[in-house]
Amino acid sequence: MNKLKKWKILKSKMVLDHPWCQVRQDEIELPNGKIIDDYFVSIKPDVAMVLPITSSKEIIFVRQYRHAVGEFFLELPAGNFDPTKESAEVAAIRELTEETGYIPEEFRKIGILYDKPSKDTNQIHLFLAENVSKVGEQQLDITEEIEVVLIPVKSVLNKIVQGEISVAGTIAALFLGLNFINY
Repeated sequence: MNKLKKWKILKSKMVLDHPWCQVRQDEIELPNGKIIDDYFVSIKPDVAMVLPITSSKEIIFVRQYRHAVGEFFLELPAGNFDPTKESAEVAAIRELTEETGYIPEEFRKIGILYDKPSKDTNQIHLFLAENVSKVGEQQLDITEEIEVVLIPVKSVLNKIVQGEISVAGTIAALFLGLNFINY
């Protein structure tokens, strides 16, 4: 039996409410009775992430610039979505196609991950796309400049160890997803 107790929200207000960034300030009471009046929560949209694998056992990554840290990163195709407007599955296939030009022959959900549940509200919906094939060109947003990179499945762990793949969500998705395939 779980004896842990949830925190109690006493007051809550939006301190930043912009279409691209929302931050909520909560006044909370901890189970021990202590009051914290400035606990900040980032309201983020859910993410659909795809682990796309070709029939020749290559994983399709995207390399793109990430402004917050000023560097380029190898990541799995992913993007934000609004669950009131499209399902996670539809968003995942859309993101894969837009960012890479590939579509899957086989497609299934393999998990839900949380990036930073202490401060962020979103979920990462993870999908495995197998036997993907290129059907067209990228259809990128104005803020996107993406290089498609194919890496053999057998080389991925080494690229993580060497730091070439270093985004936490991508690494977690790879370790979870690779349990579902034979390579």
